[in-house]
Amino acid sequence: MSIRYKIIFSYDGTNFCGFQVQPNQRTVQGEITKVVNQIAKNPSKPIKICGSGRTDSGVHALAQVAHFDFPFKIASNHMFKALNSMLPLDIVVKKVNIVSKDFHARFDVSGKRYMYRIDLGQFRDPFKRFYTGHWRGKLDLNKIQVALNDLIGTHDFTSFVASGSEARSNIRTIYEATYHLDSSNNELRFEFYGNGFLYNMVRIIVGVLVEIGSGYRDVHDILRLYRIKDRTQARRTASPQGLYLKHVYYEYEDPKHPTKSSYKI
Repeated sequence: MSIRYKIIFSYDGTNFCGFQVQPNQRTVQGEITKVVNQIAKNPSKPIKICGSGRTDSGVHALAQVAHFDFPFKIASNHMFKALNSMLPLDIVVKKVNIVSKDFHARFDVSGKRYMYRIDLGQFRDPFKRFYTGHWRGKLDLNKIQVALNDLIGTHDFTSFVASGSEARSNIRTIYEATYHLDSSNNELRFEFYGNGFLYNMVRIIVGVLVEIGSGYRDVHDILRLYRIKDRTQARRTASPQGLYLKHVYYEYEDPKHPTKSSYKI
């Protein structure tokens, strides 16, 4: 009887072609799959890794979640040590638990939290180029705060989804949308917490927010974008390097928002 393991892990997305396995490409899922099968001594039926969702090339994760079914039982702490001793240095497992077969890393997700970092320097910092977006213009943070308030609630985000999305619905709920100005590092950091996010949704939102903060859009332009449902009107997509998957929430984990999402994410 197989044992289901839940793992929480971080990765630097710089040298990965995203999370999901792709032929002849280095991916996070591919690296973890290879190591888990090596630990199991390469069983005749390969072990598959199921993640909570995909991230694109260059996108990072502070706490991605996945599960896999292992052919025999290993103590959680031993699995933790084995994974971290064999995985490449741009992935680290933070936690391992044995869970019920009812747990599903993707379908049980009730919400996700993303962070986006923007370097505000006049010129791109070479030591941040793989870990932040960049905006050299002046930003009115009061306007940005007004725009962030317009994100809260349940809306049709058709104007904020890139082509290629496989979602059945573009309606999502955002519970929190905040910013923090880190003056010591000359960075602006956004956080978004919602029941699910569409393909490139966070990066498109960030692109709209910086244009509002720069005066290129009306302060309530997000409300117009909801109405017109036209991706081309949102224009800019922020670079992937500044995006981080910060936390994945599961049903009943967060007492404020216990309901499982009904959307495909």
